[in-house]
Amino acid sequence: MNAVESTVRYVLLGTAACFVLGLHLMNSPRSARRGNALSAAAMAVAVAATAVLLLDRGSVNGTAWLVLVLGGAFGSGCGLYAARSVEMTAMPQLVSLFNAVGGGAAVLITVQDLLGTDHPAGLGARVTLPGALDVVIGTVTFSGSLIAAGKLQGTVPGRPIVFPGARAAAVLLPVGFLAGSVWLVLTPDQTAPPLVLLGLALVFGAALVLPIGGADMPVVISLLNAFTGTAVAMAGFVLGEPALIVAGALVGASGSILTKLMADAMNRSIAAIMVGGFGTGDGGPAAVGAGGPAAPVRPVSADDVAIQLAYARKVIVVPGYGLAAARAQHELGDLVQLLEEHGVEVSYAVHPVAGRMPGHMNVLLAEADVPYPQLRDMDEANSEFPQADVALVVGANDVTNPAARRPGNPVSGMPILDVDRARSVVVIKRSMGHGYAGIDNELYTDPRTGMFFADARAGLAELRSAVRAFVG
Repeated sequence: MNAVESTVRYVLLGTAACFVLGLHLMNSPRSARRGNALSAAAMAVAVAATAVLLLDRGSVNGTAWLVLVLGGAFGSGCGLYAARSVEMTAMPQLVSLFNAVGGGAAVLITVQDLLGTDHPAGLGARVTLPGALDVVIGTVTFSGSLIAAGKLQGTVPGRPIVFPGARAAAVLLPVGFLAGSVWLVLTPDQTAPPLVLLGLALVFGAALVLPIGGADMPVVISLLNAFTGTAVAMAGFVLGEPALIVAGALVGASGSILTKLMADAMNRSIAAIMVGGFGTGDGGPAAVGAGGPAAPVRPVSADDVAIQLAYARKVIVVPGYGLAAARAQHELGDLVQLLEEHGVEVSYAVHPVAGRMPGHMNVLLAEADVPYPQLRDMDEANSEFPQADVALVVGANDVTNPAARRPGNPVSGMPILDVDRARSVVVIKRSMGHGYAGIDNELYTDPRTGMFFADARAGLAELRSAVRAFVG
């Protein structure tokens, strides 16, 4: 190992340390931006150091360099365009696509190494065993993430899709993975084993996600993110690259922890979620006053709500996917600012699985410059609801349904935001259509609940005007 290689190794070790520090900084919203910038800078340094190493070895010709540069420029351009142009409502789909790209890239690296390199005798298992794991995990991530993105986008039905032979496939495909991995370890020079594993994993990834309902997609996205990290770590073992191992292990570990926390927030095990069958997809919009629950609801006008908000001492806002779908976060921020100028104490109650991906509501509110200290997690918010004069629910459905406290329905046992314990509840909703769990929300028929039927963006703007007119 010459001086250049030694220096590059130390630089890569430093970038790995920056990845760890960047992830630590992301623990707090106050430092998350710095953590993200640090991690991105470390990745840029790692790419540059790898380029220096390739130049020193002289192992890449001019054509290959052209492909590398053009590929890097194209990928960077696509990422920049997606980050700047994709709406918040489509962010979960984008995250799923990024998961697919990450898993697919790790698989391509490993397959190329397995098919294009003559491994020395005695080292086969050290390369082929993590290689087999990478092909399986990365390919499952690729196809599963594409199905998840399709469910979120609506190109694939959000309801659980169970096909004939699904249970048999769930047993036979893992057996095929085991047999294919043993085959690859024993015959590392053959072409067939990695290709067989690739085909089986493509089928298994789709079969894994199709039976899962839309209500569980936040957990699925988090789990697939952990899969992506694990696949990258396995690719690092195949290539002997510590930076890949560290970066992949960090993503895999953090994604696994987040998945467990989100499953706990739904009071369900990860195994139960992956079995599928929960949720039927978004309920179709119903006409106001039709298609809703049998019990009566109490419609309210903008002026009615404005009076409640203006006279309130404490208001708790509960954001949900409807807020993101209407792109109404800035209108909500304007309304809250007006209330605070009038002396009303306002906070936000954020359920861990509100929205379509982990942290969806946090990102949405940050986009509207909502101060982080105003955000309350579920346990903290539930202790404050009894002291709240008004709970303002904007587009949240299943996470506020009191039916979760009773057995015998799809949301039974799921921890919810106790909005029905506030003195008064106002729900902004376009219609009485149900949420992803496929059942009516009992909150809407509570005598203390007023239903303000409106698109979230238009409704919040109307409320702001009504409050301004009322308070002068």
